[in-house]
Amino acid sequence: MNLIALIEKLFEQFGYLVLLLGLPLDFIALPIPPGNSTLTYTGYLAYKGILHKFSALIMAFLGSILGITITYYIGYKLGLPLIGRYGKFLSLKPSSIEKTRKYYDKYGDKLLIVGFFIPGIRQFIGYFTGIIRIPYKHLALYAYAGIGLWVTSFFSIGFFFGNQWKYIFNLVESYLKYSSLLLGIFILCFVFIKQRKKKISK
Repeated sequence: MNLIALIEKLFEQFGYLVLLLGLPLDFIALPIPPGNSTLTYTGYLAYKGILHKFSALIMAFLGSILGITITYYIGYKLGLPLIGRYGKFLSLKPSSIEKTRKYYDKYGDKLLIVGFFIPGIRQFIGYFTGIIRIPYKHLALYAYAGIGLWVTSFFSIGFFFGNQWKYIFNLVESYLKYSSLLLGIFILCFVFIKQRKKKISK
């Protein structure tokens, strides 16, 4: 059974619960149909009139908020104790978390808004922000805004492009993958140049 066929079957059996319960599982990083394709297919079902547009959007938004909030609290409650006990095996120290927090203070707000579009990053946003102890109000302000943008964007692909949604969806997915790769290369180069300048200045 391919991915789309699986999502179709899930919607047939569970309806809106796929969004309210399935999207949180995507954030927890369980092996289920990914959120991007689920949201796009939800938009397509709304286009066909099988799902009510606003009900589907609300359920998708609530399911995503539930997912990011659960993973945030898991990271907040368990992250630092686990790093303190087992971090040495992964070369992670509490001081590394503090350094990461400082980087977040500079750039984190923007990453919370766009991070949901970056392949492989969405599932770790909640854990990461919890581990570095970002205040919940801060998470709610920026991450929930990012969720709203993410949910609306992929839902709109299915809703506005109708029967052409698969073609547009594949184009968007490819664009996001290549853009993320280029961004990763840029960040690595930036960090390398910065570290090299520090060594030269010493």
